[in-house]
Amino acid sequence: MHRNARQAAILEVISQKDIETQEELCNELNRLNFNVTQATISRDIKDLKLYKVAGTTKKYKYAYIEGDGVAVNNKMHNLFRECVQSINYANNLIIIKTMRGNGSTAGAFIDSLQIKQIIGTVAGDDTVLIVVDSNDDTPDIVSRLNEYIK
Repeated sequence: MHRNARQAAILEVISQKDIETQEELCNELNRLNFNVTQATISRDIKDLKLYKVAGTTKKYKYAYIEGDGVAVNNKMHNLFRECVQSINYANNLIIIKTMRGNGSTAGAFIDSLQIKQIIGTVAGDDTVLIVVDSNDDTPDIVSRLNEYIK
């Protein structure tokens, strides 16, 4: 019950304010009488599948994409298109450069595509590393990803 109430409070806070960091979110929740740590906030952000997007009062803010299925994929596709700066590859590795703070958003979109030739993705602050099962499949996947940013 406490977790659900806390996560509902998180969604309420980020809908009303531009919250850029976990520390800011932690402070807001503590102000609302939720005794939370940064580690708890980090887990909640993952559980709620929050994304960082361009903010109005700050450079970035946490956001929540509501809905499921096609609507979410369309929104994630739009976020991917807006944040990707370049896609390059060498052998079976693909590197996607994004705007700062958007690596995890791009990585989540790529994971949602469920491309069977992708062994795994690792997302950083502004970079996504994709490992493909073979060098031969890499150009086709790069071509497919480039279609999403047109």
